[in-house]
Amino acid sequence: MVELSDYLTVGAALFSLGVIGLFLNRKNVITILMCIELMLLAVNLNLVAFSHYLNDLAGQIFVFFVLTVAASEVAVGLAILVAFYRTRRSIEVEDINTLQG
Repeated sequence: MVELSDYLTVGAALFSLGVIGLFLNRKNVITILMCIELMLLAVNLNLVAFSHYLNDLAGQIFVFFVLTVAASEVAVGLAILVAFYRTRRSIEVEDINTLQG
């Protein structure tokens, strides 16, 4: 039987990988978005694990809302990146700062 601590360990490992990837690679916007998604999925794993452990469906319902917001965030973010790439031919984070003003 899989214990709650096993789920929390996997969730903590996924969240840590997301944070490490976010801080190590700050040049590519797509990698930053993927790391943010990895952190959101780790939180969702913890919500489902606690929901199952406590026999309460509120955590699982909340996961659907988080997944919906995450999917819309990725869709908007990728649309902005495609539009930016068409004008600047780059998706470097340093080049995005030129949009100010």
